Amino acid sequence: MSETKTLDPSNWSEKYTNQLFAFAYTRTKNQALSEDLVQDTFFSALKAKENFKGKSTEKTWLYSILKNKIIDYYRKSSTKKEKNILDDEDKSSDAIFAQNGHWKNSDGFVTSKNEASLLIENKEFYEILDKCLANLPLKTERAFRMKHIEGLETQEVCKELEISASNYWVLLHRARLSLRDCLSKNKIK
Repeated sequence: MSETKTLDPSNWSEKYTNQLFAFAYTRTKNQALSEDLVQDTFFSALKAKENFKGKSTEKTWLYSILKNKIIDYYRKSSTKKEKNILDDEDKSSDAIFAQNGHWKNSDGFVTSKNEASLLIENKEFYEILDKCLANLPLKTERAFRMKHIEGLETQEVCKELEISASNYWVLLHRARLSLRDCLSKNKIK
């Protein structure tokens, strides 16, 4: 039987913000919306942390919350254009988020690593990356996204794509070579 896993909300922002943002951005192509979805994910996870049963990793649990937030956003926006997904949230979020929508320092979520967030904020980079990924064969693209954007483990990717571990590493190698060439041609180094 697997050991019970525990949550550590004090490290969520530092450990998962970049990965969750990349995951959301590849699905929404909207920087502000992606930031909101990640913040909403952390807020919802904090509210529901007592419900965490430890059947998955903390990271997997946060990804599943984010996936549901993205689905909810598209469901709501299909009926009402440009509706803010945080409208229905509890107003206590003001205690966690500053007026600019970023985490407040006193809650332990903000890191001082502004340099690390510069790449995340580079919309042009993600647009070029998406175009480069779209040129890859479907299984190669999915393997790369699952590993490097969604942050899944090798076993999870292999199971999802129904491939062997050696095939997985070949797909990742080919993806990296193709992406390096494509990004280089687009002046991204």
